[in-house]
Amino acid sequence: MDYSSKILENAVYEVSQLPGIGKRTALRLVLHLLKQPEQRTIHLSEALLKLRTEVNFCTSCNNISDTELCEICANPKRDQGMICVVEDIRDVMAIENTSQYQGLYHVLGGKISPMEGVGPQDLTISPLIKKVREGEVRELIFALSSTMEGDTTNFYIYKQLEGLEVVTSTIARGISVGDELEYADEVTLGRSILNRVPFENSMKAN
Repeated sequence: MDYSSKILENAVYEVSQLPGIGKRTALRLVLHLLKQPEQRTIHLSEALLKLRTEVNFCTSCNNISDTELCEICANPKRDQGMICVVEDIRDVMAIENTSQYQGLYHVLGGKISPMEGVGPQDLTISPLIKKVREGEVRELIFALSSTMEGDTTNFYIYKQLEGLEVVTSTIARGISVGDELEYADEVTLGRSILNRVPFENSMKAN
């Protein structure tokens, strides 16, 4: 693709690095920005800059936050003894949208995947186990996607909890095998949380 401007070409290249954005879509977006009032583009660039320089990760659950503790962890009305274990921040958003869960979260930052070179040490599993060892947690709810990697991660964490007094459960299989939580409708996901089953039972089902 030939560009009449190097500045335009650079802008298109940077936008095309975003997931799911090809060169043609990137060009369309860049040209759209050029047609907008200058202030709108400035606001966008400032928002993106703040995203990289000022956003924090909650020191307790690893959720994205503007402060040291996210609003969920800092909320005294949340059940401090219940933790829902999820893969990433999008899953927190999906579950929160159901309004069916009032506990806390723990964001792993991914799933164990030897094929992709992701091991337990690459995830925030150790801090999670530490929380349980400190006796603050009554129940862990595994809410990873129903994939081989998700099941492997669940089982690894479960084995690390042997001998500790904590209930482990998993969301009901209202979420189809292979589905990601963020794509589940709110009603189905909410019911899956409310109808969660003991993790031991889910292993027998598999």
